[in-house]
Amino acid sequence: MPEHRKIVESILLLADEPVPARLIGEVLETPRSEVEALLEELARSYAADDRGFVLREVAGGWRLYTDPECGPWLERFVTSGSHGRLTGAALEVLAIIAYRQPVSRTQISEIRGVDSDGVVKTLLMRGLISEMGRDEGPGGPTLFGVSNEFLERMGLRSVEDLPPLAGFMPDAEAVEDMEAKLSPNA
Repeated sequence: MPEHRKIVESILLLADEPVPARLIGEVLETPRSEVEALLEELARSYAADDRGFVLREVAGGWRLYTDPECGPWLERFVTSGSHGRLTGAALEVLAIIAYRQPVSRTQISEIRGVDSDGVVKTLLMRGLISEMGRDEGPGGPTLFGVSNEFLERMGLRSVEDLPPLAGFMPDAEAVEDMEAKLSPNA
């Protein structure tokens, strides 16, 4: 089952909760007993190789965890602040910048309908966006674009690899329906 090892490891890396051996067996079309044997062998192998992660059976499934011995360094990494989760507002601003770059703070705020200065500062601090120059218009506002860090984290070669927006846009009928519901006369 060497070919299954790779698939099982990929499933475990992707999962955000313990994965039952039964489910892995269904995906692989392999008996549960064989999957359980493979999972136990993987757990022993990782422990014997002194890896930075361990495989444990917990809560009715299997899950990869960081090795407890790495705790002090992981704590430092997490508290460095540069790798925390992004808020909905940050994701929204990041999407605007990615699809509309180069774009100014004012343009971002106009698109969102709310002031976005704080979010832009946070994204700059995290290295997900960068200054791309200045607009030639009045006041010469700073223009922003996504950084190489953003591209790396998203697994993209360039912004041209972003998925097209068309699949995420509502059709004209849905927009009219929303406008009617939001209208003060509704």
